[in-house]
Amino acid sequence: MTVERRRMQAELHLITKEMTEILEGIAEPATLIGLDYRILATNAAYRDIYGDDRPMEDRHCYEVSHGYQVPCDQAGESCPLKRCSESGKRQRMLHLHTTPAGEEHVDVEMQPVHSASGQLVCFLEVMHRVKEAKARPGEQEGMVGRSESFMRMLEMVHRAAPSDISVLLLGESGTGKELVAKALHDNSPRASKAFVTVECSGLSESLFESELFGHERGAFTGAVSRKRGLVEAARGGTLFLDEIGEIPLPQQVKLLRLIETGVYRAVGSVEPQHADVRLVCATHRDLKAMVERGEFRRDLYYRIAPFPIPLPTLKQRIDDLPLLIEVLLRRLPEGESVSINRAALKVLMRYDFPGNIRELRNILERGILLADQGVIGVDQLPPELLMEGEIKAEESGVLPASQSVIPLDTLEDNYLRQVAARFPGENRDLAALLGISERTLYRKLRRLKIGSG
Repeated sequence: MTVERRRMQAELHLITKEMTEILEGIAEPATLIGLDYRILATNAAYRDIYGDDRPMEDRHCYEVSHGYQVPCDQAGESCPLKRCSESGKRQRMLHLHTTPAGEEHVDVEMQPVHSASGQLVCFLEVMHRVKEAKARPGEQEGMVGRSESFMRMLEMVHRAAPSDISVLLLGESGTGKELVAKALHDNSPRASKAFVTVECSGLSESLFESELFGHERGAFTGAVSRKRGLVEAARGGTLFLDEIGEIPLPQQVKLLRLIETGVYRAVGSVEPQHADVRLVCATHRDLKAMVERGEFRRDLYYRIAPFPIPLPTLKQRIDDLPLLIEVLLRRLPEGESVSINRAALKVLMRYDFPGNIRELRNILERGILLADQGVIGVDQLPPELLMEGEIKAEESGVLPASQSVIPLDTLEDNYLRQVAARFPGENRDLAALLGISERTLYRKLRRLKIGSG
């Protein structure tokens, strides 16, 4: 062993000893990781979540937190350690970690650790729990998902939630904008206060000010008593303006004044009141195009959109469909005792879902009522979902007596073994040709024990 090598090992040993004390002072799971991905030290919180009967030290981090046999970047995911090593700077990244309770979303913070001579010797990894969404079924309400597009959105939500910044949610109808807005509120410093939703599409010009700002008794015909406005009701909490693109131009200036000054007056009152709300807005419309057409105020747009978050359609997160179905069946009345069969799931995986998650919920509600045997099959799905002739033939299962039946899973496994053995390119290219995510391909290859995945 060279002198330089011995010196580096001595420095690493000293740093590990010093950092072990620091680790125990960190409330969240934390670990010290070597340049070769091996765990050098852990704190109690890390051992509580990821511990088993085996010692943690000297095992690879990706084995403990993911169950992988290779680093994350070789498994179709971004690796915070590799990015930290390449940049030399602290990295934060949303990951799915495997725990004894199942997969969980974790905000991984990776910090390089240098020796006294400035040499990079190891990494400090701290894992912040992500409370805004779950990666597995649960009884509680809230967002659920683990697809790549969902994770990108969740990372933005997780970054924005602790702040008081105004957020603009952009997505088609039925993508769960109110759920996202509620997650932003529930994980903010304002969580103990009210979350108030304003359905902007249902407010006429005459009702806008009264609903938002309230009115005094006698302010107009029919105002027989004082009414508290929604801005006042949301004081200290979050005001969610759903479908803000539907607000008429004359009323947009009044909303702009509220945002800019933080002051408003109830209809019929001369006394100014101070607003104390965190603003979250949502729309399915293209507000930038509306601004160019003069249908939406430019100054208002820039006030509500400092932190836009695009919401994926259900089609864009189709990998989440089985999980979403399981979760919705648990939450729908009478749905907990109902399941869905493989043929029906196959139909739904091919469907475009123009109504997104709201449409999926409607489909399942219908299926629950029709599932006399406790199973939603193709016959319990709306007829318009069926592909002409093809699915009906598959569901009938009628084949000539002489034809042997091979399970679909076996056919897929055999095909994947052949194509993986012959494909000359990278896994990401193969995944694109197969029409699945690189992560999904890796998991299938790992299950079949093909290569390193």
